[in-house]
Amino acid sequence: MHRSGLIELEVVMAVVRRGSFRAAAQELDMSATAVSNAIAGLETRLDARLFNRTTRSAALTEAGQRFVARIGPALQEIQQAADEIHSQPDEPSGTLRINVPQAIGQLFLDEMVIAFLARYPQMRMETASDARMIDIIAEGYDAGVRLAESVPQDMIAVPLTPDIHMRVVATPQWFAEHGTPVTPEALTRQQGICMRMSHGGIYRWEFVRHGEQFAIAVPPRLATTDLFTSVAAVRAGLGIGFLPELYIADDLRSGRLVSVLNEWTQPFKGLCLYYPGHRHIPVGLQAFIRFIREYRQHSL
Repeated sequence: MHRSGLIELEVVMAVVRRGSFRAAAQELDMSATAVSNAIAGLETRLDARLFNRTTRSAALTEAGQRFVARIGPALQEIQQAADEIHSQPDEPSGTLRINVPQAIGQLFLDEMVIAFLARYPQMRMETASDARMIDIIAEGYDAGVRLAESVPQDMIAVPLTPDIHMRVVATPQWFAEHGTPVTPEALTRQQGICMRMSHGGIYRWEFVRHGEQFAIAVPPRLATTDLFTSVAAVRAGLGIGFLPELYIADDLRSGRLVSVLNEWTQPFKGLCLYYPGHRHIPVGLQAFIRFIREYRQHSL
């Protein structure tokens, strides 16, 4: 029997089944004194005598009979629920809710989620996109996806992607017509495809020089909250963009886009799945974490 935390009620029912404190103690692997103290403590709080005792046996009083008639079925339900949780199924099941940043799902998470659900037919998954940093616990999510630097300190992070490289990119035609910047400061004379942040401001492009970080405000020709819109606009030759390499790797290989100022940018930690570290981890989330690690190992 898995202890439910309602030990005094379990002691009462054991005494009823066995007919004596000593036999109940043997069933529960407790001392006879501990059983007696548990019953005495409960009787004190209830202000009622539950058992008539002799040196050899214990029998319910009238009050005890009424009490057992009420708690017996409820305690059995609690014990069955504890047993079901304790004996986790071999096959993960249930619903896993994950909060992800906008544009992330379309890039790589969709493929991972589809492969995970194909492996575990009893699992269901819900993903919701949000541009703002939310409290995943308060909003009912099992886990979230964010950049490593944005994961709260009280959360456990599981890497999803390699380090991210930001690239200053445009079409060859754009650079031919507007010039190729050779320093980040020259970007102020370009027209940018810029990201609008969740707080409303325009993202300033970040660079590193001699170990010092600085940011450039590029004049926006287009400002958007959607990363895929930014990618499409740069591909269309509407301006110069500051984009994660993993979104445009094929464009760079094919020459459709050209990357400049590479020596001025440095990689930063990529995306992570994160979840509360102080709570019991659901079986489905445990399975997804194992799957992510396996998926990353095979994809490297």
